[in-house]
Amino acid sequence: MKLVRRDLIRGGPGSVKIVPEEEDDMWHAYNLIAVGDTVEAVTVRKVLREMVSGGRDAERVRMKLEVKVEDVDYDKVGSVLRIRGKNLTESEHVKIGQFHTLEIESHRPFVLRKNVWDSMALDVLQQACDPAASADLAVILMQEGLAHLLLVGKSITATRSRIETSIPRKHGPAVAGYESALKKFFENVLQAVVKHIDFKIVQCVVIASPGFTKDQFRDYLLLEAERREIRSIIENKSRIVLAHSTSGYKHSLKEVLDTPSVMSLIKDTKAAKEVQALKDFFTMLSNDSARACYGPRHVEIAHERMAIQTLLIIDTLFRNSDVATRQKYVNLVESVKDSGGTVHIFSSMHVSGEQLAQITGIAAILRFPLPDLEDIEM
Repeated sequence: MKLVRRDLIRGGPGSVKIVPEEEDDMWHAYNLIAVGDTVEAVTVRKVLREMVSGGRDAERVRMKLEVKVEDVDYDKVGSVLRIRGKNLTESEHVKIGQFHTLEIESHRPFVLRKNVWDSMALDVLQQACDPAASADLAVILMQEGLAHLLLVGKSITATRSRIETSIPRKHGPAVAGYESALKKFFENVLQAVVKHIDFKIVQCVVIASPGFTKDQFRDYLLLEAERREIRSIIENKSRIVLAHSTSGYKHSLKEVLDTPSVMSLIKDTKAAKEVQALKDFFTMLSNDSARACYGPRHVEIAHERMAIQTLLIIDTLFRNSDVATRQKYVNLVESVKDSGGTVHIFSSMHVSGEQLAQITGIAAILRFPLPDLEDIEM
């Protein structure tokens, strides 16, 4: 995300002009824009004009509008934000107070105004505009004939490429066709690696598969990189590691991130820290349940007793249209940090965030046991 202009007061009003530049940025923008904010952007509106003949002709007109946000929708597939609200700008085509939907896409600047820039909004803004905060882990999940190249960022897991190649059976007279098809498949995956993985940002590339497909592909990748002098791969081959997965499908990502050998290599990435925090929570819940709790009510009571060591919270709780509810969670995060606790804010677009969402979206590991929490209704 490119920050063009910033004019705001911490805890007070102000505006920013920003340009989303990649898929992660659309998700950050979605988390930044709240009901009650105003957004100004160039938009296109279909306008009907009277023709001399008496008929009507539809024309698409570009204009700059500012709307007071009533609803924000994130289209993950198209990577587009749709912001619906009442128009605040004088225009010959859209009356003041008339509803309009702004579409925010990559590389289109917009101005966001808030009455209150709280700590959560400022954190999201800082994350979004820090280039080092982009996807720092790449995972290639593969099996013979199928591969998914995923970029695991701070806030989103993006599928950058899906490669499918029909591979015949290995036995009998078809063996020559098998070798040829496998080579073609590996070549397509290699092209995806060159196109989508930027080693200036990505710290680690994990190749995962059942059986020996991962080993065969890494051998092919390194041999071809030497032969073709692909510097980016040759210079970063130590960052390419292998792991086991049960398949080449996307649902295998969780088991790959859980692998201890992978965890030790990617321990500094945000995704790994969140996976580890969630793992620690479930371990504590199993082994010493009085030192783990989940659900808004239980977490609230644990915090009142200054018992929270680690808070796990999902970002969807901060997108609540009720300002008081959002503020409650913002205050909780700030208060836990102030009392020396650690806070992990999970993205609902991450595999770890999906797991947290299944247990209410908020959980905590406690400094000391609170056995009576189990008797309090959630």
